Amino acid sequence: MLKSIGKTLLGAVFVGGLFVPHAFAETTLNALFMAQAAYSEADVRSMTEAFTKANPDIKVNLEFVPYEGLHDKTVLAQGSGGGYDVVLFDVIWPAEYATNKVLVDVSSKITDDMKKGVLPGAWTTVQYDGKYYGMPWILDTKYLFYNKEILEKAGIKAPPKTWEELGQQAKIIQEKGLLKTPVAWSWSQAEAAVCDYTTLVSAYGGDFLKDGKPDFQNGGGLSALKYMVDSYKSGLTNPNSKEFLEEDVRKVFENGDAAFALNWTYMYNMANDPKDSKVAGKVGVVPAPGVAGTSEVSAVNGSMGLGITAVSKHQDEAWKYIEFMTSQATQNQYAKLSLPIWASSYDDPAVTKGQEELIAAAKLGLAAMYPRPTTPKYQQLSTALQQAIQESLLGQTTPEDALKTAAQNSGL
Repeated sequence: MLKSIGKTLLGAVFVGGLFVPHAFAETTLNALFMAQAAYSEADVRSMTEAFTKANPDIKVNLEFVPYEGLHDKTVLAQGSGGGYDVVLFDVIWPAEYATNKVLVDVSSKITDDMKKGVLPGAWTTVQYDGKYYGMPWILDTKYLFYNKEILEKAGIKAPPKTWEELGQQAKIIQEKGLLKTPVAWSWSQAEAAVCDYTTLVSAYGGDFLKDGKPDFQNGGGLSALKYMVDSYKSGLTNPNSKEFLEEDVRKVFENGDAAFALNWTYMYNMANDPKDSKVAGKVGVVPAPGVAGTSEVSAVNGSMGLGITAVSKHQDEAWKYIEFMTSQATQNQYAKLSLPIWASSYDDPAVTKGQEELIAAAKLGLAAMYPRPTTPKYQQLSTALQQAIQESLLGQTTPEDALKTAAQNSGL
């Protein structure tokens, strides 16, 4: 008779004419993922199922939280005695996670083949102080999506190359009565707004920090916030943008209520899905525009990585899972919502087919990705910027004063 012994998977082997119980010790991993943008929850479950099928001695418990809860959930779990083995982390967190020993240094596990095969820019997602704290997994930036049909009706022959031109085109669309508010952004008081702001900082050639001190209150950083406020006050931007996250922007765009929207890669194939989208087949995508005389395109580094927590008791199995999830085979199979980190994937017809326009935009956008500041105090800095953006949009203060206050409250 087969007995269940603790957490084991019991099979049977044939020995000397008898079936003898054979136990495979089962390891359970707890993994924390994000329930918005990039890979869908169904994709992550499907990838994980393929992993456990190939590794029957490892079980993976999946937990999904909105992006806004990812950081705190990871950090709070560290002190709870339980916690996660594998966590998804944003490009802005390695400095804090390394300094506070939240993630394990996995530099010794990164092979030469990995170093050669992964796009160079992707590694910045998981590095801090010359060490690697995981594998890049989601390679992402925000693109400018546009409704081809609306632009055509407005007599606009090509999407905007500059942010100024975007405003001009939105005005034409508005004046022709095609849409009341043609532009949608993610400007809720959250990290989403900082990503849109960073895209504009990159366009205007600004700096977040100089010599370790805030500099976003000057030059390009100030111009970026002024552009946001002007666009909002002009009535060209959907007034609800100040409450929108990326999923809200996607829904507005898919409903045909925006001619232009800034969003991550995942929106391209979702907005082109006729099951859920009214604009399927009419979706255009280009890199976010530049500023005449300063930049050709603009882009924020919105990439994310998978890492092993310092409290994990199953670090080898956790790494095995990360290797599988970030492998070229897995990424190529699920390339419709998040583009692969592997350079040679972009020559694979299975990856590019049906999303050639997105790949063309990605080649320019991913090469121009601009980082949010690398600092262990990023969360404090981001919170100060989110408040500055919100107060400026609401007209409670000027962009100049808002950013000066944010610089003072940044912790730097």
